[in-house]
Amino acid sequence: MKQVQTQEQKLVQQQRLTQQQMLQIRLLEMPLAELEQNVRTELDDNPALEVLSPDNPDYEAMDAQSDDLSSVDDSILEDEADMVAREDREAALDDMLNNMGSDDEMPEPVMNRFMGGADYEEITYGDPTSFYDKLKEQMGEESITDHQRDILEYLIGSLDNDGLLRKSLDTISDELAIYHNMDASEEEIEQVLHILQRFDPPGIGARSLQECLLIQIERRPPSEIRNLLHRVISECFDQFMNRHWDKIAQQLKVDEDMVSHLQTEILRLNPKPGASMGETEGRNVQQITPDFIVETNDDGSVSFYINKGRVPDLYVSPTFNDMVKEYQSNKTGMNRQMKEALVYAKEKVDRAKNYIEAVKQRRHTLYITMKTIIDLQMKFFQEGDESDLQPMVLKDVAERTGLDISTVSRVCNVKYAQTRWGTFRLRHFFSEGVKNESGESLSNRKLKIVMQEIIDHEDKRHPLNDDALSKEMKKHGMPIARRTVSKYREQLGIPSARMRKQ
Repeated sequence: MKQVQTQEQKLVQQQRLTQQQMLQIRLLEMPLAELEQNVRTELDDNPALEVLSPDNPDYEAMDAQSDDLSSVDDSILEDEADMVAREDREAALDDMLNNMGSDDEMPEPVMNRFMGGADYEEITYGDPTSFYDKLKEQMGEESITDHQRDILEYLIGSLDNDGLLRKSLDTISDELAIYHNMDASEEEIEQVLHILQRFDPPGIGARSLQECLLIQIERRPPSEIRNLLHRVISECFDQFMNRHWDKIAQQLKVDEDMVSHLQTEILRLNPKPGASMGETEGRNVQQITPDFIVETNDDGSVSFYINKGRVPDLYVSPTFNDMVKEYQSNKTGMNRQMKEALVYAKEKVDRAKNYIEAVKQRRHTLYITMKTIIDLQMKFFQEGDESDLQPMVLKDVAERTGLDISTVSRVCNVKYAQTRWGTFRLRHFFSEGVKNESGESLSNRKLKIVMQEIIDHEDKRHPLNDDALSKEMKKHGMPIARRTVSKYREQLGIPSARMRKQ
């Protein structure tokens, strides 16, 4: 038995990311609250990175100074005494890049997404004060008895995620008596409920959509528009739900311009007041910190800005800059200790500059991505109607921005936009679509809305099965197959026709 050495030639294509690219990927995927924490950690770890206040009179000078050291003369490190140490550092760096040590390794959820792995559990960052705690804070400002306070606290806990109360008062009265040994009549509970309905946001604690909208209308200052809005919701609610605006105009005796104005004002009302407080569902019950603030003006123009949060302006420490410059001016008189100090200062300055550049690159990428999303979904941001969301996939945004699809995907993961109509995940604005007979693209979200309306108005004694729903959708100009109807129905949480029969 003997050992034989063989030599073979292979052609292998490999792609490796630089440390700077890895840093940019990590920062790009971070939501605002996580970025704030990361910046604080980097400030603690790197003494060459400092916070720059705009109030500082040397703001512009220090900012320009940090750009002067784009290249440090490395010749002072090239002498014989330091060559071995330098080669050792370069070898160690290559080895670190090859093996991706724990300091540079991406967190597991990020790595899973980067490598195309399994779905990850989304962790929400933000204000830990929950939706219910916000209401309890307002409860503390009310002058009420202890008995009323106990009832009010139970009502708050009985609200759905959208902020509405869907339990009947007699059910709540029974639950208080059975589970809390508390005697409370329906009249007492209703009085306390009216107190809750005075809380912010307007519409909280309503028992129906109609009551929710009326509460918001009554919060408006007295005007002719407010009176007409009140009449639309209170007297013409069925016509309103069926969008029979011609009948509403006839009953209220108003012209088409006024009807159009009423429609615009009603769209500004929030049917889910709990959602406007940033409440999240699932295991995380806390508020979300939006990464984008989108503002829709009364004239229909839309603008936005990136939420900077508590991320400060960063710059390279003048002390470290001066240290590098001082050593550069005394090249001949440098001993080994001074050269080691220069290596340390240079490494920290380079790391600080790379971090600042990565933060700037993150901001630029977020800006152009969000701008493109708004351009593509302009009508939704103007009107707030989900049926106006156009079919849009990551590829559409990537083609307009010139970014890679994976980059757009990282921007849209775990990022939120606060709009006039509520706070939404960026993924909410993306949806696939189908084409109708005229060739118009329809988003699957619009298809679901129409399907929901058809089911809401069906004969409950003879509900429509999936095949009949497919035919009804086709009548509405939305030809989709029975299997697609079944899939959308399950996604909406709607039971089958047999289970819907009353």
